[in-house]
Amino acid sequence: MLTAADIMTKDVATIRGSATVVQAVTLMKARDWKALIVDRRHPQDAYGIITESDIVYKVIAHGKDPYSVRVYEIMTKPCVVVNPDLGVEYVARLFAQNNLQRAPVIQGKLLGIISISDIIAESKFVELPRTIVLEQELQDAIKKAHEACAKTSPYSEECAAAWDLVDELQSELAHYRVERVEKTAFEEFCDDFPEAMREESVNNWGSELINDF
Repeated sequence: MLTAADIMTKDVATIRGSATVVQAVTLMKARDWKALIVDRRHPQDAYGIITESDIVYKVIAHGKDPYSVRVYEIMTKPCVVVNPDLGVEYVARLFAQNNLQRAPVIQGKLLGIISISDIIAESKFVELPRTIVLEQELQDAIKKAHEACAKTSPYSEECAAAWDLVDELQSELAHYRVERVEKTAFEEFCDDFPEAMREESVNNWGSELINDF
């Protein structure tokens, strides 16, 4: 799975909160940046962000003097930050939930910035949507679960763990498709091995786990 670190833009600039809006605009124009990260005042401080929208909506639209308005007056702080290891799908979900266009990628220090343009241009979701990847992973997991149960038994720890993975993938796929799972792959498996669904089978799995310790 692609992560934020894979598609983020590393060419990112910071600006002091005490800088003027004119200084911010000048820096943006120099490198065609859409946003600047507002630097921390000290290591424990939070990062902020100032965007083109902030300047248009909060300064230009109100006829304010960009030479006197300071960055800290119109920035967003603390801003939503993205972990570099976060999957692109979850970054997109974070953006949707918070109505974001971009966010800094931070892990201890500033690593880059990620925007909706990066997600669209670099995530390759058109070529290989997440639902297709999940469907492939689900079918592989179902196959491996059947093999694990055949190799051991329908009541073994290996079999239980294999079906747990299947259930997890099936739930995630249903979430992406916004649909309800009428019958899980494990329930279909239990049509052939009804004993696996009984309470004593669950207890057997638990007993095996305890005995292993």
